[in-house]
Amino acid sequence: MIKIRLKDGTVKEFEAGITVADVAKSISQGLARAAVGAIVDGAVKELNSTIDHDADVKLLTFNDEEGKKIFWHTTSHILAQAVKRLYPNVKLAIGPAIDTGFYYDFDADFTFTDEVLRKLEDEMRKIVKENLSLERFVLEREEAIKFMQDKDEPYKVMLIKDLPEDEIISFYRQGDFVDLCAGPHLPSTGSIKAIRLLSVAGAYWRGSEKNKMLQRIYGTSFPKKSELDAYINLLEEAKKRDHRKLGKELDIFSMHEEGPGFPFFHPNGMIIRNELESFWRKIHIKNGYKEVMTPIILSESLWHQSGHWDHYK
Repeated sequence: MIKIRLKDGTVKEFEAGITVADVAKSISQGLARAAVGAIVDGAVKELNSTIDHDADVKLLTFNDEEGKKIFWHTTSHILAQAVKRLYPNVKLAIGPAIDTGFYYDFDADFTFTDEVLRKLEDEMRKIVKENLSLERFVLEREEAIKFMQDKDEPYKVMLIKDLPEDEIISFYRQGDFVDLCAGPHLPSTGSIKAIRLLSVAGAYWRGSEKNKMLQRIYGTSFPKKSELDAYINLLEEAKKRDHRKLGKELDIFSMHEEGPGFPFFHPNGMIIRNELESFWRKIHIKNGYKEVMTPIILSESLWHQSGHWDHYK
């Protein structure tokens, strides 16, 4: 028998080899349905991971940050599978979870328009309904390289070649789709009830302008449609308060090609700016600060150092 210490300090005994999912079931069916993974002795694990020793276990749901990452990472794989089903010649790059959802980078010879995104969403929903199991498997380094070469996935081959020699190279299979990935993931695609693809942006492979520009599809997903609806509403409200939109509508500033990244303040904007600077100046003087002024025109090297040069040159 092994002892599992839960988040609330409760200690429960189980047979060695119990899965994270079964630990959740032992607590309640509700938790078993909501659980997406666990942190076992500090490491994030999948629901089908086994525990064969005494351990501290924190069960994760979508409400946990780590739980969201598992959920969204799996959704990125569903997106990639949908793309490969509808557009087999598209090449896959990377697709991680991020703070508000996920993205996946693709090398395609066409543009991912809004119409294409809606088609992909429909295909993703089909994949969810198929409730495909996600199965992890590992390959030796040379096998892994050949595996992705045979699939004509050059970006995956590059990723594998960059891994340390002793790295365990793992893949996840869901139905007819396989992706290079360290995980963790949900047990199946069926848990993801609400999906929305939000936008497309350009992204250089590995973040370098020397490499090819890929197309990055951003999206998000939730266990319930009501949660997705609430999030989309939040985004719409945020757009209404976007300073770039309000700046134009309220005649505060405008942007011009002559100064990319630098607002041209209008009279309304100068009133706001002067008031803010006056308030700022009073607070700083009160707290013992002294004011200096630096040149407006500076060496090109400063903009390389700040990272702005590649965006505005």
